[in-house]
Amino acid sequence: MLSKSRFNPASGISDFWNEIRKPTPYRWPILALSIMPVALILYWAMGSTVYGEPERPRITYITTLDAARTDAEIMAENRANQEIKDLREAERERVAARKREMYKALGAAAGMNVEEIERKAEAERAAEAAAEAKRREELSKRAAESAGQ
Repeated sequence: MLSKSRFNPASGISDFWNEIRKPTPYRWPILALSIMPVALILYWAMGSTVYGEPERPRITYITTLDAARTDAEIMAENRANQEIKDLREAERERVAARKREMYKALGAAAGMNVEEIERKAEAERAAEAAAEAKRREELSKRAAESAGQ
């Protein structure tokens, strides 16, 4: 079926062979120019580099902590870290309160109702704290359920 089709490559190849065998002066440069676009595209496509996934690191233990620490040392370190965390949180709260006072002074100077704004902001903070407490309670329930299984 393909031999009778007009898309048969055999007749095209035989025509090409008949033309390339003729001794014309520009046959080799024309052939080189004809091959060059395909060769450049293939060169570009073959030059692309694909990198594989890196090997996952193998971690055996944390080397920054002493393996021979006692439980008392661990608890003392945890308490010290908690104190640092509490101090940072207190400083963060102090800065936030100072910012609120500055914004209240600015709002009062601009003629805004700062008491109303403060009341709304306090309600938002209370709602956020309640949502956080509820989330923590649900997480602790899940942890207790999974530990009991």
